[in-house]
Amino acid sequence: MSSDLKDGTLLGMGNPLLDILATVDTDLLQKYNLQANNAILADESHKSLVPDMVKNFKVDYIAGGSVQNTLRIAQWILNKPNVAAFFGCVGKDANCEILEKKAREAGINVQYQYDDTHSTGTCAVLVTDNGRHRSLVADLSAANCFTIDHIKKPENQALIENAQYFYISGFFLTVSQETILTVAKHAHDTGRTLAMNLSAPFIVQLFKDGMMAVLPYVDILFGNETEALALAKELDFGTTDMQEIALKISQLKKAGSKSRMVVITQGHDPVILINDGATKTYPVEQLPEGKIVDTNGAGDAFVGGFLAQLIQGKSVDSCVKCAIWSATHVIQQSGCAFDSDLQYYG
Repeated sequence: MSSDLKDGTLLGMGNPLLDILATVDTDLLQKYNLQANNAILADESHKSLVPDMVKNFKVDYIAGGSVQNTLRIAQWILNKPNVAAFFGCVGKDANCEILEKKAREAGINVQYQYDDTHSTGTCAVLVTDNGRHRSLVADLSAANCFTIDHIKKPENQALIENAQYFYISGFFLTVSQETILTVAKHAHDTGRTLAMNLSAPFIVQLFKDGMMAVLPYVDILFGNETEALALAKELDFGTTDMQEIALKISQLKKAGSKSRMVVITQGHDPVILINDGATKTYPVEQLPEGKIVDTNGAGDAFVGGFLAQLIQGKSVDSCVKCAIWSATHVIQQSGCAFDSDLQYYG
């Protein structure tokens, strides 16, 4: 059925980053005051982090950024190029060339905005505990320079008009809330579907107003248990019960008549889905300890699998099943990677 999908059916917006990944010891986390399972923006205290990683550990370079990862996974499952398009800002440098080459090889129609004064963004990925935990430190650099002017270009306006589904990371709230709201309102006014990700606890802690401004337009909200707990705390839900939190998130103010679907992952614990006010859980395949290589990208892969089925009109159960399959496969690889010869037959 993916062969019936039109080019640009899915449009993603986010921060294109070159991932710099290494398996490290906990001493390095402590040195830079990092938590084992978290995502933060780099500051001055992290200036020497990447050189430290390169000097003392084996480093891999992977074309990344949360939304690009998700679209790469979706394209892999769909096995048809250019179903997904992507907006984000990069510098004019060697890292940008790597990113664009990798993304296009994965089948994504990348339409970057280019910034002359900043380098392409990077993300340090510190993997610990035999792959079970990852700490992300993003230096957005050029990714932080995306402006709404980019989506006003006629060729990009055409991509927006053509898309039936939109996916935006919470991380993008740190960059251009104006762009997010413009696209969100367009999706709502034209009856398209907007999906978004909570992305990291600091997003709801530091950019709560931006999140709450766009949330009424969000038809599908993804997140993990840590992010959901952070949102529940910020909004004074008064509970730490994950199913209650998911239900309360689904009941937050929503524009239009469609109810909001909420999908919360919990690592190896069951996925929680709220759909039309009803709660359902889905068990996650338990892998033997030795098979888990790296949990980095598991959440991105989960959403990629979900969206690959959603845009084909498959059932919600099919979407979650493929999402779990995708995430389970990716955590057996280094970084948000996959076996290109493997096909999904769900």
